[in-house]
Amino acid sequence: MSTFDHAGLIQDINSSLAPFRKAQPDAMAGFGALAKAAIADGALSAKQKELIALAIGITQRCSGCIGFHVKALHRLQCTRAELEEMLAVCVYMGGGPALMYAAEAIAAWEKLAGAVQK
Repeated sequence: MSTFDHAGLIQDINSSLAPFRKAQPDAMAGFGALAKAAIADGALSAKQKELIALAIGITQRCSGCIGFHVKALHRLQCTRAELEEMLAVCVYMGGGPALMYAAEAIAAWEKLAGAVQK
């Protein structure tokens, strides 16, 4: 199986969005504030919220979301077992297409494991 370069994808997305961030600073600041508030610890932990975000990214078939949220989950010390349980729910809810993106998430998990700065 060919593996996707999620580290490169994350870098490409950030580079591609740099001019947009300059052109639309208020909108991007608003998005950043929304993301920070949505993921902050509350009744659910930040890790639980990132697992939810990754599940949505998988079922929406978004490779960029997979990369960003897998990276965040490594930073939050998510375990492989926690990831795999969430992936099982994705497959249950999303069927075969979710299974294909679950495989992509596992590949991203492996490749990004050493790339996360703590």
